[in-house]
Amino acid sequence: MHEERKILINARTAVNYVMVAPVHQRLAADARVRFYFIASEEPARARTIFRDAGPEAQVIGPLRAAAMRFDAYLTSDFMWTALPRGTCRIQMFHGVGGKYGFDAPTESLRVWDRLFFVNRRRLRNCIAAGAIDEGSAAIRLTGMPKVDQLVDGSLRRDGVLTSLGLDPRRQTVLYAPTWSPDSSLNRIGLDLIRRLTMLPINLVVKLHDRSRDARARYSGAVDWPEAVTRILPSARGVLAPGADICPYLEAADLMLTDHSSAGFEYLLLDRPIVRIHVPELIASAQVHRDYVALLADVSESALDAASAVRAVERGLANPAAKSATRRHVAADLFHDPGNATTHCVTALYEAMELAELPPAPSIQHRAPGTQRVAPGTGVVRGSP
Repeated sequence: MHEERKILINARTAVNYVMVAPVHQRLAADARVRFYFIASEEPARARTIFRDAGPEAQVIGPLRAAAMRFDAYLTSDFMWTALPRGTCRIQMFHGVGGKYGFDAPTESLRVWDRLFFVNRRRLRNCIAAGAIDEGSAAIRLTGMPKVDQLVDGSLRRDGVLTSLGLDPRRQTVLYAPTWSPDSSLNRIGLDLIRRLTMLPINLVVKLHDRSRDARARYSGAVDWPEAVTRILPSARGVLAPGADICPYLEAADLMLTDHSSAGFEYLLLDRPIVRIHVPELIASAQVHRDYVALLADVSESALDAASAVRAVERGLANPAAKSATRRHVAADLFHDPGNATTHCVTALYEAMELAELPPAPSIQHRAPGTQRVAPGTGVVRGSP
């Protein structure tokens, strides 16, 4: 029997690929599995979107994909592309921010053959919305592979900061706004960054992929990388280069955001969060009301740049405040963190009707001081 299986991964941004990357990297070791990559909505941007998949990634266009046979189609957003019958269509979802209908979909999810849910809350919400039937054979509770690295010990704070040219002895603040004309970046971002640079800290600014997009509907027609870089002090500030925010979360002693999945992901590290409350963003991003309340519960809220900086100073001085609430919400939002990649891989083998390979031998811990670089990020990792 011919055992080769083909998997097609679709993405509209580099962050979409980041969500799937741990599964791709784990399965890449199986010679029976071959991956292909497609950016069905913007084929011309495919190489940029899949830059972290490696230079040998087999990127194809929609016409070729429509003529090929795939055993599985994998995406972390509500994206569709024409494929022959027989392809198992798998939805991994995108983040845990409760935005854009992921937690209260108005359209049916029954078109998907598998649904890899990151937590029971989203599963309950989708059932309550009538988007999926309780007990559906498509449901798999897997967790979010992207955040496994936040709890498995593979990231090292000092190594990440050193790779960015920052002094690990300083406290580090991460500002990571979401994308939107209504985001805190568009409203107070540059003023906030200037004020933060006056504090005796390292400052890492992580822009959303869409904020780097020059098109007005995403960035507001502002060249944000240039604008941000221009005001960052070279010795204490940096614009994060990678698409994967997890290394920068690990490096940060405190995080500022407005409303993003990354804000919730940061809870796995149990460190202080400052939320910049932008009501217009909550409305335009269609944020589920439960998630607005959850982020407010785990953070200190601010309405403008001045109050945000004061909240940062308080958070750095008292990082244990709200710790119990942070840990409670993290446990609710992330199913079995550290093992999500394994759950997804097992479910994917089952969907492809392929026997799962036995686990690889345990990787020996590296001696102190040895490091490895995460592919495509330039970010140093420690022992797994």
